[in-house]
Amino acid sequence: MNIQTKLISREISEYLWRSNQTVSTAESCTAGKISAAIAALPGASTYFRGGIVAYANDLKALLLGVPTALLEEKGAVSEEVARAMAEGAIEHLQTHYGIAVTGYAGPSGGPEAPVGTIFVAVGTAERIEVRELKGDDGREENVARATLTALQMLLERLKNDFPLGEE
Repeated sequence: MNIQTKLISREISEYLWRSNQTVSTAESCTAGKISAAIAALPGASTYFRGGIVAYANDLKALLLGVPTALLEEKGAVSEEVARAMAEGAIEHLQTHYGIAVTGYAGPSGGPEAPVGTIFVAVGTAERIEVRELKGDDGREENVARATLTALQMLLERLKNDFPLGEE
C-alpha cells in the first residue's frame, strides 16, 4: 500500500469514527485491495463491516444480488453492474456506505471494454456515484489506480455528508 493510500485511509477512518457510519466493499478486479486498505488501521472493526470479492459473474449474482439479466445485457464491466454491486454490498452487508469495483485490470480486456476500463461505485442506499477509469498502465498500476480512486471517492462523499467542523 502506497503512502497516499495510507493517508486517505486514515482520513476515512476519522470520518467514519466521528460519524458512527460503516462501510463495506464489493470488489472484482481489485481483489480485496480496497478492503485491505480500509481494514489496515487499528480500530477498523468499528466501521468496516466486511467485503466480498466476487470475481466471477455467478458470485456477483449470488452474493451481491446483481441481476443475471443485467450481467448478460450490459456485461460485468459496466456502470450499471458497478452500481448494482455497491447496492448489493450496502444491502447484504448491512452497511451505510458501499464501495464497488469492476473492470479489466489486464492483461486483456473483454467484449464490452478494453483493458484498463474500470468502473468504481461509491455511495449509500440513497445515492451512488459511479466513475469510469480508462487507460492501461499495466495490471498492477490499473488496480492501484482503481483502489486509490475508490478511497478518494469515499473520502469526498464523507466530507460532503459529515463536515468535521460542523458536528
